Amino acid sequence: MASWDPRPPDDDAGPARRRDRRLPLAALAVVLLVLTGFVLARTVLAGDDPAEAPPAADGPVVGEAPTGGDVTDAVLPAVPTAELPGGGDFPVAGRGTWRVVPGTTPPVGAGRAFTYTVEIEDGATLAEGDQAFATAVDATLDDPRSWVGSGQIALRRVDATSGVVPDFRVSLTSQLTTRAQCGYQIRYEASCWKSDVGRVLINGARWVRGAGAFEGQLGLYRQYAINHEVGHVFRNPHVPCGGNGDLAPVMMQQSFGVSDDYLAQLTDSSPQGVEIPRDGKVCRPNAWPFPAGGPARR
Repeated sequence: MASWDPRPPDDDAGPARRRDRRLPLAALAVVLLVLTGFVLARTVLAGDDPAEAPPAADGPVVGEAPTGGDVTDAVLPAVPTAELPGGGDFPVAGRGTWRVVPGTTPPVGAGRAFTYTVEIEDGATLAEGDQAFATAVDATLDDPRSWVGSGQIALRRVDATSGVVPDFRVSLTSQLTTRAQCGYQIRYEASCWKSDVGRVLINGARWVRGAGAFEGQLGLYRQYAINHEVGHVFRNPHVPCGGNGDLAPVMMQQSFGVSDDYLAQLTDSSPQGVEIPRDGKVCRPNAWPFPAGGPARR
């Protein structure tokens, strides 16, 4: 060990003098040992003290409609039907901008007229292509079982060549952009209506994989996702199951499940605009606001 004395060692010094030089070194070693123990003790205590531990990182804040509030670290309940099912690859990330799919439709329905575009997030791709998504949206919204079945709403698709600013945009969106835009407070995949930008965001993960409550009926789920989110455009709130074995109301959060108890458990710490009762009711999946069909198209 090198000497702490900055002067060169004196080899001619006698034993007594060498002992004198060693005494301060021994004393210093004791002091260092005490200080080291103190620092270690403080380190252990800091790790045990929440006030001194580093803060947990916040994650993105979701519902199947606009949500608010802060992200919580509460442990979420295990709800099997809310999990994203296995399946094909889906668009995980995109650029946060959208391209309008070319194409228009004639007006359908009667009553207050609404226009819409069909859009795909830039950087997000679907195996079946952009046009297949647009065709699914049109076929759903033109159906008399959809919102035009009320007899009070008319719909018409427009595109970038129409020179019309749409009333809303139905937008296929990547998983991560959907979470960023809709929130992720309930940590299961969902879609949403963003009224501040006039955009229905259809989560690409759900579009490809569907939802557990639909038991593999992907086409039915896609119709539900479109009708549910467009229902928010028309200011329809979430609702619970009406009765055991009934078709679920289209405004029930069926992406998460068709059991009131499940939904109540999920939304306890993240209100979704309506209180879901814990009443044991379980519905059957349903994609349509008017399953029996509405008035004839005009």
